[in-house]
Amino acid sequence: MRLNSISPACGSKQAPKRLGRGIGSGLGKTSGKGHKGQIARAGGYHKVGFEGGQMPIQRRLPKFGFTSRKSLVTEEVKLHELNAIANDKITVEALKIAGVIKKNALFAKVVLSGKIERAVTIVGMAVTAGAKKAIKAAGGSVE
Repeated sequence: MRLNSISPACGSKQAPKRLGRGIGSGLGKTSGKGHKGQIARAGGYHKVGFEGGQMPIQRRLPKFGFTSRKSLVTEEVKLHELNAIANDKITVEALKIAGVIKKNALFAKVVLSGKIERAVTIVGMAVTAGAKKAIKAAGGSVE
């Protein structure tokens, strides 16, 4: 085999369009550019999204932010909901078992809402400043 005998596989290379080569080519006369207008002219160009002077859609529509992907798997736990858990050591798994948070939740955050009546230990969860104060006042701790 020699380099000059190698050719591409059949069908892998497509012949370029031959514009303006008669009616039989399907791209004769106007060469696929239609009749007159900016696009038919030499150097005819407009910006992406240009709508002929009308306010473009990307400027007509309002801007909007993004949703954090972590927020989709994070649940909020109120302080009084911790009373429903039998175990004194509270983790995300314990909250799932008790049915306080959804099964697909990966994170949980304890917020100050209601009262806690017993000493509990919070492990591996975020806790707001007010909730932390209330847990410590009840004799519990946050790890």
